[in-house]
Amino acid sequence: MGLIEIQYEEGQTPLDEEEKEGLLIPSVTTHGELNEVEQRNIEEAFRWTIERRRRFTGEEVLSEAFIKQLHRRMFGNVWKWAGDFRRTNKNIGVDKYQIGLALRQLFDDCALWMEHETFDKDEIAVRFKHRIVSIHCFPNGNGRHSRLMGDIIASKLLGCEYFTWGGQDPAAGLRVTYLGALRAADAGDYTKLKAFARS
Repeated sequence: MGLIEIQYEEGQTPLDEEEKEGLLIPSVTTHGELNEVEQRNIEEAFRWTIERRRRFTGEEVLSEAFIKQLHRRMFGNVWKWAGDFRRTNKNIGVDKYQIGLALRQLFDDCALWMEHETFDKDEIAVRFKHRIVSIHCFPNGNGRHSRLMGDIIASKLLGCEYFTWGGQDPAAGLRVTYLGALRAADAGDYTKLKAFARS
């Protein structure tokens, strides 16, 4: 039995009933409890990115296998479908059949950005984050997954610090700022999203 009700904030994509049935923890009955168990799982995945002994390579990170593995590490203790691409179309994102192709194009673009230093390092990571969340690979967790992917690209591939993603400014309206930055990036202006990533 899935969750009875999830309250979605602006910018979040609703799960369909079959996706809700993928919840692995039957004791979770509220959105608050769901957020708690997801956050614990995400923190485990974040620790894995920091503590991993073997060096990340661009070829590894910019791959469908890694994208899926990271999502599974972030949500695999909570959702049965963690790490599997969505099987339904949503109110945002590419058609479900286009996910693989859109990712391959993104990987190729990102590899070129890094090779030719097309943008500064933060912008490369932020552009990747923006594109992958726009593809919307998974039923749930795309924003959080895309931010951790941005962190991995920035820190492990480009030698920068992890982003804070607004963590230094816990004022009310943080989500509004984030969504505004994403909309500006949709229009090709990445300055707000870069600033938010480092705020």
